[in-house]
Amino acid sequence: MSTAPISAAGKRSAVRSLLRLWPCVRPVRTRLFAAAGVAIVASCLSLVIPLVLKWLVDGPVADRDTRGIQLGALVVLLLGFAEALLFGLRRWLVARPLARVEATMRAELYAHLQRLPLSFHDRWPSGQLLSRGTGDLAMLRMFLQFPLTFLVVNVTTIVAGFLILLWQDWQLALVLVLPVFPLVLLISHYEARFGVAARRSQDQVGDLTTVVEESVLGIRIVKGFGRHRNQANAFRELAGELRGTELLKARILAAIWAIITVIPELAVGATLVIGSVRVAEGDLSAGTLVAFLSIALALRWPVESIGFLLSMSQEAATATDRYFEVMDQEPERETSGATGTAGTGAAGTGAAGAEGTTAGETAERSTGGLRFEGVGFRFPDGDTTAAPVLNGIDLHIRPGETMALVGATGSGKTTLTGLVPRLHEMTEGRITLDGEDITAMPRERLRSLVSVAFEEPTLFSATVAENVLMGAADGADDTPDAPGAGTARAGERRAELARALDVAQAGFVDRLPQGADTEVGEQGLSLSGGQRQRLALARAVVGRPRFLVLDDPLSALDVHTEALVEAALRRVLADTTALVVAHRPSTVLLADRVALLSDGRITAVGTHQELLRSSTEYAWLMSGAERAPAPDDHQDIGGASDGRSDHSGLGAGPGEGTAR
Repeated sequence: MSTAPISAAGKRSAVRSLLRLWPCVRPVRTRLFAAAGVAIVASCLSLVIPLVLKWLVDGPVADRDTRGIQLGALVVLLLGFAEALLFGLRRWLVARPLARVEATMRAELYAHLQRLPLSFHDRWPSGQLLSRGTGDLAMLRMFLQFPLTFLVVNVTTIVAGFLILLWQDWQLALVLVLPVFPLVLLISHYEARFGVAARRSQDQVGDLTTVVEESVLGIRIVKGFGRHRNQANAFRELAGELRGTELLKARILAAIWAIITVIPELAVGATLVIGSVRVAEGDLSAGTLVAFLSIALALRWPVESIGFLLSMSQEAATATDRYFEVMDQEPERETSGATGTAGTGAAGTGAAGAEGTTAGETAERSTGGLRFEGVGFRFPDGDTTAAPVLNGIDLHIRPGETMALVGATGSGKTTLTGLVPRLHEMTEGRITLDGEDITAMPRERLRSLVSVAFEEPTLFSATVAENVLMGAADGADDTPDAPGAGTARAGERRAELARALDVAQAGFVDRLPQGADTEVGEQGLSLSGGQRQRLALARAVVGRPRFLVLDDPLSALDVHTEALVEAALRRVLADTTALVVAHRPSTVLLADRVALLSDGRITAVGTHQELLRSSTEYAWLMSGAERAPAPDDHQDIGGASDGRSDHSGLGAGPGEGTAR
């Protein structure tokens, strides 16, 4: 189910993956190294205790020296207390800084997701992103806090222990060292298998998260169609696959633990037998054998834990790969790479609108406003041999003009509107706002000039006021120093909110439990579709944008509310340059002119009445007739594309505006 890229865990280096975390932990490296040093000292103290035992057995115990035995016991007690204290210090050193590292990485991931293009979000399931931002980062924090430190500590302890064993008796030490070589080979084999299983498991967790999220967000559909059993079966199937993968991980881990436990135990048993024989023959002191066996047993946990630590390292390496799979994605570029040839003319340009217009006004109207010049678009991962979604779009919306965009379903209307705020990047041509190429603008400035309202309104788990004011200019930079100015700014924003709600005819807000301060719930599902759409429209107009892009903003409204919204919206559209996707004549009548989009091209431009008379396809779209016009019936008007607008025709009598 997952569409996220899956690396072959067996073909990548876990060490190389984990080294990518270094820039993230660099700010806390001092405390991390200090914690590792403290843990090494604490672990090595456990190797001193066997040497004290050797002195006790060969000295005070053999000499029946009670005071010496008491002194030895006190030394052992103090060493154990110091070891416990140092391990506690290690945890204190790393807990807070690594929690900060996790929080920073999570914040960077979230910020990066906001900068990624829509094409990325179209490809990646949300559950995969959620699991990377939660479970994977929690796993990385645990790895940095415990396994990473103890991999270093345990390896150091094992090396130090074997050096002490060689110093005590090299022959017995060789008995313990020889099994290390087959041990390393077997662990490497199972470690690679565990890495593959760990990657599969984490991807399946992402798929499972996606199913749960979709089921919760779509609970009305699930209940409305009685599909809860199907959803439960889908969940059960994915959970079963995850269970199988987890059981595979458990079997591999059990094999690793068995190997790590059995081989060293056999080596310790052989050491005990050989050492006992040598003590009986007088070739080895009893104290040396006790110390030797005590050190071997002290090394038992560091050796056995290697398998557990390596398995956690594999999971952490997989989590690192998954994290950087997202972070390595190319964010939206400030300047576009589109290099297509611009069109030689726009379908809406031409002669000046009225007699008496000055040369300056004529120049402004010909270069200002919103202009599409030879714009083409195809989806980045689409079939390169197929026809582009948009091809050679030439269109000019003059300053202060409202253009309705009409076309059959799938003709590319939503895609075209998405190019203006650069939600998608055009593949050829250019778009200008008041003569300025949008690809030369910083995205932040572009999106402060252009406000959008989508056909499918999306609200956030916040108050009505917070949702609507997302479309207002950010007031963070204009916080005044004068006393009381903050209160004045809050009053202004409340006034902007009230105006936007009035334009959207969202009077229902006053009837909510806390008015505009009412939480609307996740995706605003506590509201009706029409209410959500009106709030989305209010969000689009609250900032008084210079350019407005509306994608069928009234589709969910009843006819009475629609008439009220249209009346209020006309006042807003009079002060802005707007492109409005329309499907109904009532919405079209909001516009000064209409552009017909057909098969990815602008095939006609003119007033509503002109297109009804001259374009069979447009008349069919507005009529709601069942039979589509034949391809030969498509017509372009002769006089509408030159930019002349018959504004007097917008108020046509009954029958013309809603021709059947």
